[in-house]
Amino acid sequence: MIRPHDLLWTESVEALIFPGVSPAWLARQQLRDLPLVVRRDMPRDGAIPVGIRGETRAQRAAAWLPPAAVCRRVTPESLAAGLSAASPFAALPPVRALRELAAQPWRWAWGVTGSCGYALATGLPVMHPDSDLDLTVRCPQPVGRAVLHALAQRLRTLPCRVDLQVETPYGGFALNEWLRDGRVLLKTNGGPYLTDAPWSAPQE
Repeated sequence: MIRPHDLLWTESVEALIFPGVSPAWLARQQLRDLPLVVRRDMPRDGAIPVGIRGETRAQRAAAWLPPAAVCRRVTPESLAAGLSAASPFAALPPVRALRELAAQPWRWAWGVTGSCGYALATGLPVMHPDSDLDLTVRCPQPVGRAVLHALAQRLRTLPCRVDLQVETPYGGFALNEWLRDGRVLLKTNGGPYLTDAPWSAPQE
């Protein structure tokens, strides 16, 4: 099952569906060499919503990719589990933090996303010493605030700032927002949804 934050590669770049004209900066060769990031949106005729990264922060584009055009998939969980001490980014604080977390027991499936995950998957230097570490945690069942508070305290001991997204069956929310407010902006395929019950189906 393909989920948000997964990285997908395709050799069939012509299969990509854009909401309008494809961006002028977009290089076809780049699309064959680099991954697309699965994003939250509604499928389009069965195609997977993906995001495309260019060489600069301003170069971002949304598209859809038919499942049959996917030739490779890498998950946030596999990136965290496969972290090597020989990584060229091993000395950077986000990767040092990731190594600490990988050496500790977890009660949920979890993985790395954002610039750290993209750098580990591609070898591109899109991460710097001041980068945050973006994580995703799969929590299909409700979790008590005390348990999540203990997790937040654990993350504060790491050598960089950590942004953790808790994934429920209905979307993802920021851990710190939940602990601070008791309400969150749940990110769903249909758009953000303000709720105090992120493990419940969004109401119309």
